[in-house]
Amino acid sequence: MMEMPSRILMKRRQLPVKGVLAAILTATILTGSTGALIAFAGDDLRVGMAETDITPPIGFPIAGYFHERLATGTTDPLKAKAIVFRGNGQQAALVVCDVTGVSADLAVEIRKLAEKRTGIPAASIAVSASHSHTGPDYYRTLHNYLQGDKSNEMRAGYITRLIDGAATAIEKASEAAAPVTLLTGKGTQETPVAFNRRFVMRDGSIRTWMNYSNPDVVRAAGPIDPEIGMVLVKDDKGRPKGLLSNFALHLDTVGGMQWSADYPYFIEQAVRSSLGPDCISLFGTGCCGDINHSNPHATERNKTDFIGGSLGTTIQQSLTTLKPVSSSALQVRQSVVHLPLQQASKEAVLESVRIMKAVAAGEKVDFFDHVTAHKTLLIDRMRNSPQYAGPNDPGSLLFTHQLAAVGENLPVEINVITVGKELAIVCLPGEVFVDLGLAIKRGSPFDTTLVVELSNSVETCYIPTRAAYVGGGYEVTNSTVQPGSGELMVEEALRLLKDAALAGQTASKP
Repeated sequence: MMEMPSRILMKRRQLPVKGVLAAILTATILTGSTGALIAFAGDDLRVGMAETDITPPIGFPIAGYFHERLATGTTDPLKAKAIVFRGNGQQAALVVCDVTGVSADLAVEIRKLAEKRTGIPAASIAVSASHSHTGPDYYRTLHNYLQGDKSNEMRAGYITRLIDGAATAIEKASEAAAPVTLLTGKGTQETPVAFNRRFVMRDGSIRTWMNYSNPDVVRAAGPIDPEIGMVLVKDDKGRPKGLLSNFALHLDTVGGMQWSADYPYFIEQAVRSSLGPDCISLFGTGCCGDINHSNPHATERNKTDFIGGSLGTTIQQSLTTLKPVSSSALQVRQSVVHLPLQQASKEAVLESVRIMKAVAAGEKVDFFDHVTAHKTLLIDRMRNSPQYAGPNDPGSLLFTHQLAAVGENLPVEINVITVGKELAIVCLPGEVFVDLGLAIKRGSPFDTTLVVELSNSVETCYIPTRAAYVGGGYEVTNSTVQPGSGELMVEEALRLLKDAALAGQTASKP
């Protein structure tokens, strides 16, 4: 494969990206690394937090696996939770929704509506997913909705509510923005709840979801990240208003057929027991593409309440160690990086069509062949024009309107929000391997760096390290981008962080 440049910023003429997404990306280009298009004046830091309920109705498809399941009830509510920053003539928002992933289509709709209501530039809004596998499988319904098909009133009605709910959370957080004190820091999760789920086998391959009871398992193929990043927001009277926390662990611990926010629900209970019943607990999922809750040394998996309760206890114990951010200087930066898409030949696409039709007919199909078929059909939609699948495309898990026929490279956004020299929040697309998140944290010049995955685009699917592609495994099979894509994102994130740090130093000089 041809070596890609270390930094590939989008040129407007290169991408036939549609409508609002094109406008967002154009705004990003115009602002470069100096921040969003400014619609707010003022130097004092103001922060607001808010949440809304986005629990779907019973009978809506529930996400997480490769077949349709219809929800039968609610274990705990799904929410959209937002934090808005204003100051230094800039403003930005992060909203996390209890869904498995945020497609580019969904991100565009939410950002468009939130910008209209708040004036926060769409390019300065990160729309992220908690990655709950007991959240809504909205992708096909959203695609139909955007094509004008609203024949299923229940499903189409939920799409309207999902978009409005996330935008309303941003709107309420914007309205609540007020002078605050920020405290930030890190806790270390000592009780084991997160495990690298990829393993080196004796034949040199990498396999996912193994256990040490298998004599062919040599070792885990990567690390975990035990750090819990935290940002505590207090009002001008010292009262806690909200806590943003960040930890790298897949949200697939519940199972079943009922709506649930997974283990962050129990983190919320712990936060509110310590900081008050109205305190908002906003959880941003860390880089956990290769991390889950299955202990390879044990026969039973940890339960959701144990995981969330243990993380909540660590957060509670770490609150007294958080330190105030010394400067209120806010920096907002965005960049667009081109990730090279994998190939989808005509032969591979037509074979994928055959496999998907076999699945629909109830035939037994190898799991990895099924995953490959889904991935290949998605690449066909994004890369090929016209699609090789043609009008008989049976569809995969992900549908895309905004990214249809973008060509050889997938444009993805990186958002960076920093305050003073202590705090940085980095938002990345896709399901990112933990090593990539750790690389950003190690290279960040800020004391505490939270790296939030699954932001603004899930069409990458998994984003492994370059080395991980050699060994293979489920995550490599379920990736649409080529090796080196993750490293491109790391380089650009670190460039944005460095620019923010340098700008902060310049601003602080008399």
